[in-house]
Amino acid sequence: MYTKALYKVKSRCRLLLIGSLPMNTATALSTIRDEITTLTKQAGRESHAVRLIAVSKTRSTAEIENIIMQGQRDFGENRVQEAQQKWPGLIEKYPDVRLRLIGPLQTNKVKYLPGLFRAVDSVDRLSLAKALARQAERGDYHPECLVQVNTGEEEQKAGIAPRAVSAFLANCENLGLDVRGLMCIPPITEAASIHFALLKKIADDHGLPECSMGMSSDYPQAINLGATIVRIGTALFGACS
Repeated sequence: MYTKALYKVKSRCRLLLIGSLPMNTATALSTIRDEITTLTKQAGRESHAVRLIAVSKTRSTAEIENIIMQGQRDFGENRVQEAQQKWPGLIEKYPDVRLRLIGPLQTNKVKYLPGLFRAVDSVDRLSLAKALARQAERGDYHPECLVQVNTGEEEQKAGIAPRAVSAFLANCENLGLDVRGLMCIPPITEAASIHFALLKKIADDHGLPECSMGMSSDYPQAINLGATIVRIGTALFGACS
């Protein structure tokens, strides 16, 4: 059984709260990329070991295209409906862009994913896993999947409890899902590093290469603790108006 108490970690990373600084998006993107490279090397990892996902929820197509033109190719959206409004034209214009669903997904929205999302990072229940498997059977749609783990076992938050991950992964494998790793959103009332270390331990125990953890305020700690994907919105685009 996993327990958070076993993974108390002292972070040697410094926080870079770029979202509070007066810089444009292009400068912020360059600064964040440099910071990720530095932190990754400090952690003794390959410089390309961490992917930056630009979280573009609530952002306009003009804002998104601005950083696409700066070379950013990995993006995350929280809602299918919003992505349907913004992304088809961008994907047509920039076919190498990779869009990931990072927010909650209703089973009746799975049918809208093909052609839009290359990955689903919030597989958080068996009914959703089954819906993704049914969609795969209907056509050629086999997205990368991450299982969302509720590391804090919060009642109000979606995700698989740490002790239930093994059984859930077995179900996903039986359904034919392409599960690459795990994702978590730590409780706001606890040190994020405890939850990052726990997620990495569970991923390693199951031979999963991907850990999506860390956002604008805590991605340095996440990288230090083994993140392979960081999800950054505010530090890149600025605070939502």
